[in-house]
Amino acid sequence: MSALVLLFRREFGLAWGRGGGAILALAFFASITALTPLTVGSEPERLAALAIGSSWLALALSNLLSLERMFERDFEDGALDQLALGPVGLVGVCAVKALAQWVAVGLPLAVAAPIAAAALGAPDAILPLALMAAVIGGLGFAFTGMMGAALALGSRRGGMLIAVVVLPLFAPPAIFGAGTLAAAAQGLPWVGGLALIAAWALFSAVISPMVAAFSVRDALG
Repeated sequence: MSALVLLFRREFGLAWGRGGGAILALAFFASITALTPLTVGSEPERLAALAIGSSWLALALSNLLSLERMFERDFEDGALDQLALGPVGLVGVCAVKALAQWVAVGLPLAVAAPIAAAALGAPDAILPLALMAAVIGGLGFAFTGMMGAALALGSRRGGMLIAVVVLPLFAPPAIFGAGTLAAAAQGLPWVGGLALIAAWALFSAVISPMVAAFSVRDALG
């Protein structure tokens, strides 16, 4: 347990400062939110209709920013070899990296999501649900993104490869999340949509560390 705690502290520190960490992700998120009225118009009715979808699109894109360096720095300085031989195991290392990414970047973005939705005109009644859905979706984003970062490890254009691999996998939670909030805003049942987001996040948390560990092992040769 102490090894897991120490590893989490290390990965959290790296995730917080890697490539700007949460600050850069939040700045990018705020930029997309601010640009939306400039591109689609400032009419309240139009913005309200686009608020939910825009906030989830911004959430998905913002989670991409710090993924490239999740494994690359440790790979370059040899730390990844030591972590692979450590007591946690490579699957555990990958899982802890994803959890640290979620806490350092995903949770601040989740807190910002309902604020962005409200700024674009989303109903106040759905803001707590927007926070809950963003927290759960952010966990899935972190694990799926970690898998993409591992698959791109060692490639020359890692950031582009990560985007190609990860963005299609980010589509289901973005669709489910926007649909869940849209249903809640219209007074329709929304529990099923939230359950789909949770199922996707759980599936990612189970599958992604194993896929990532295999990819890292292959990169280490």
